[in-house]
Amino acid sequence: MIVNEKVNGTEKDAKAVSVKFPKITVTGNDVSGGMELMDSPLLPPGFKVPTSRNVHPSTRMRQLLKTEPFLFGPGVYEPMTAQLVMYYGFKAVYFSGYSFAMGHLGTTDMDLYSGPEIADAARRTVSGLRKFQLTQAVGDPEKGVAPKHLHIPPVIVDMDGGYGNIFNVQRTTELYVQAGVAAAHLEDQVLPKRCGHIGGKALIPTNEMIGKLRMARAVANDCGNPDFVIIARTDGVSAVDAPESARGIDLAIERGLRYLDSGIPDLLWCEFSTADRGPVEKFSREIRKRFPQANFAFNYSSSFKWFNDANPMKFTDLADLGVKFLFITLGAQHANAHGVSVLLQEMSVHQEQGYIELQKKEWDDSGDFPSKSHHFFSGVPYHHLVGKMYDAARLGKEFVEELAEDKVV
Repeated sequence: MIVNEKVNGTEKDAKAVSVKFPKITVTGNDVSGGMELMDSPLLPPGFKVPTSRNVHPSTRMRQLLKTEPFLFGPGVYEPMTAQLVMYYGFKAVYFSGYSFAMGHLGTTDMDLYSGPEIADAARRTVSGLRKFQLTQAVGDPEKGVAPKHLHIPPVIVDMDGGYGNIFNVQRTTELYVQAGVAAAHLEDQVLPKRCGHIGGKALIPTNEMIGKLRMARAVANDCGNPDFVIIARTDGVSAVDAPESARGIDLAIERGLRYLDSGIPDLLWCEFSTADRGPVEKFSREIRKRFPQANFAFNYSSSFKWFNDANPMKFTDLADLGVKFLFITLGAQHANAHGVSVLLQEMSVHQEQGYIELQKKEWDDSGDFPSKSHHFFSGVPYHHLVGKMYDAARLGKEFVEELAEDKVV
């Protein structure tokens, strides 16, 4: 989308950073038809970022939950993929625990990483998004690449079962809030927990789960973020052991109602065993009998073979059932693994030609792949401009090698 604001670098501005800023039109991911921009001390004169940079991620998420039919967050597990989510205009990022287990430890989702480990990864992801907003706001003046104004999507992070008792929840929530995470979800499994689609799950007592939810809310408030969004998840549908006599969808409904009775959760998530519509519709219907305004989170799970469903649920169908936040937990994990697998298969047969074919696809004029230049995507132009502005050593236009653009990225 073209935004109705232009960045005009004056000769005075240009001298300040030893670069002549051309008159350029900026682009952005705002779909409302306009975007409020502001100066930043982290940008050269004449360049701007959206004013939403100064809105807390939790507050922004609550605004989006109110104004959007639903909020979708592609599942990621590290900063670069989150930056791609931001680049393509998605309004939320979901930081997946299962994806993190695979990407960080090379293992499955069975509580094998700790709270501080995933909290640090979330912190680096939030930081990476804030930096990416700055680097994209500069573009590459030397190569005529226009600035792109991007909102920072709120990051929603898996907190599993809290990694212990209420005091582990206390510590992890504090780390999340201090990291700038917008929201987290807690589940009611016995620890060590496991992925919701791995057999053998057991549930902790309801009052223990509510205690964890209460602790998460108390910590967020104590840290000065009452807008922190808390999502309560129940694994009642497929649990094989629980204190209650009920099982299956009836247990999940009973749990969901108890959690909402506490007044703590902003969203309720039931982990379903299959992609069948019936249980999803029943859960929503029964919960809303007592809580008509209840909103839900939904895992459009990578564990389901949606491609085999003749009539798969659409995001809009889920929104009609009260789903306000939905996500594909391992979407990026599968996409990244597929892409690398294709490259490796081609190179195992065609050696260097396999990689050359990848480059051809990246640089084809019909595509939009911002990472085709790793220098641009990681912000090298920004670092030269701002480095010069702050008198950093060996940064500035004079240190940029004059190389043919058809030869190097």
